[in-house]
Amino acid sequence: MIRLSVNINKVALLRNARGGRLPDPIQFAKDCEAYGADGITVHPRPDQRHVRYDDIPALRAVITTEFNIEGNPTPEFLALVLANPPHQCTLVPDAADQLTSDHGWDTLQHASRLSEVIAQLHERSIRVSLFVDPDPRMIEGAKAVGADRVELYTGPYAHHFYRDPAAAIQPYLEAAQAAQAAGLGLNAGHDLNLDNLPYFARHCTGLLEVSIGHALIADALYFGIANTIRLYQRALRGPHPA
Repeated sequence: MIRLSVNINKVALLRNARGGRLPDPIQFAKDCEAYGADGITVHPRPDQRHVRYDDIPALRAVITTEFNIEGNPTPEFLALVLANPPHQCTLVPDAADQLTSDHGWDTLQHASRLSEVIAQLHERSIRVSLFVDPDPRMIEGAKAVGADRVELYTGPYAHHFYRDPAAAIQPYLEAAQAAQAAGLGLNAGHDLNLDNLPYFARHCTGLLEVSIGHALIADALYFGIANTIRLYQRALRGPHPA
């Protein structure tokens, strides 16, 4: 079974736009779980335009499925995660002013830093996933620095999917094989949606979890969040088109 983790950053973005409490990301996370989400993902950024650092303790207190915190392991981010240990921490190489994630780690170039950070997270029994491009070398590097999982950056897959699904997914099939050979768990995320998710889920062997936010929240504007989560679960669990 592939788990669906709902990224609630865009809910917090709406709240922050007015400076009030609506919509409430804490209640939204609880509702997503009640509607069938297998986990909740947040990505607190340095400018706190999405989920804020002060949301994390409250979220950790109420989430009953799996809590995944994403982010660049700056000292401030690392202190936040260690003080509020989630089930999983996904390390992402975002710049401070980056609009959204658009590439994975060079696990060879940053091996020393990643090893240090992962060791600290493991001391708190936090599972660590590294956000990587579908490159077997980067996956082997993730294993070498002690990661438990990799999350494949699926932006390029989504971009090329409509033109040629088979070609779009090919690097991810090779990456999945590399992860399996390395003994790493496999996650995926970025720009996955109701159109491209069934094909990816059907073909990417060993996939454990997808993290989806932007498209899912956009779909919820039309379908409602309860129906949308059901649609994404159906996309993950079949029946899938050929």
